Amino acid sequence: MKTKKQNADFLYVGRKLLDWYQIHGRDLPFRKTSDPYKIWICEIIFQQTRIEQGLNHYRNFIERFPDVQTLASSQTDDVLLYWKGLGYYSRALNLHKAALQIINDFDGVFPTEHDDILKLKGVGKYTAAAVSSICFGKHIAAVDGNFYRVLSRVFADDFDISNSKAFHYFSELALKMMPENEAGHFNEAMMDLGSEICKPRNPLCESCPLNKECLAFNLGKIPNFPVKTKKVKATDLELHYSFVEFEGQFLIRQRKDDFIWKKLYEFPIEFPVEWEQFITKQKTIAHKLTHKNLTIQISHIRLESQDVFTEFASENGFTIINEEESHLKSFPKPLENYLTNLFKNTSNV
Repeated sequence: MKTKKQNADFLYVGRKLLDWYQIHGRDLPFRKTSDPYKIWICEIIFQQTRIEQGLNHYRNFIERFPDVQTLASSQTDDVLLYWKGLGYYSRALNLHKAALQIINDFDGVFPTEHDDILKLKGVGKYTAAAVSSICFGKHIAAVDGNFYRVLSRVFADDFDISNSKAFHYFSELALKMMPENEAGHFNEAMMDLGSEICKPRNPLCESCPLNKECLAFNLGKIPNFPVKTKKVKATDLELHYSFVEFEGQFLIRQRKDDFIWKKLYEFPIEFPVEWEQFITKQKTIAHKLTHKNLTIQISHIRLESQDVFTEFASENGFTIINEEESHLKSFPKPLENYLTNLFKNTSNV
């Protein structure tokens, strides 16, 4: 069985989806605007963040950086600070770089053509399609995980979504369903259906507006779709940090942009062997990234000499900060959690 989509009337299914969306579409702040800058920001934020988790971050980010000029002229640290809590910080760095692209290559005006949007740093096929359709009415499908899941189930289509041709394949299928001049609403409807009804696990099939047309549902094969065979094996990585402090101050340094956690702040990695006597405790943290399983060991070192503390910082390019100042810096999630727990325990003493 390659596909049974010949049993469905594509446009009929698309119109049913739009009728459902007109009544049940989510009331979201970025749906009250056609400003491509704001749509771009929201699409990047919600790529890897659930709506309910990211809404306040979206509002705060737009309030601080209301337009591309403000974003482009801001410091990287400030952009990262307002991204704090969203994770995948490379998204924020790419937003900043793309804003500079818009200033330099498009005279500060957000590009209107799909191919130009696709040239922006950090913008992939999905985001370019979403902005193009929602803001500029381009007849293009914004295919993402929701599209793969919904279309695979509705048409009981076993095309492997890990296949490099999956985006093109499901784009063509979606376009057959998409009524003319409704691309933006159609794409948003598909996003809502995939997020709210056709979920990866425990989908609400009885409430789905397409359950009568859904072949997987009617065949009792919802768990079989979508089909995905290729899995990327996660690699193991060990990291060793030292939290070096002296009388409430501690050392940090900004990471480079050639590995994980680009431009975020971290603790020292190495310390003089004679400091081992000043280790007060050690903590091991397990943390998962998309393709990496991290084991992070943090040694808490409490120095007794200010001269030793400041000399080490000066010679090795570390910044000395305190708790209050640390709130203005962005750290990888496991280090952020370490600081949060440390300060909480300190305040309770």
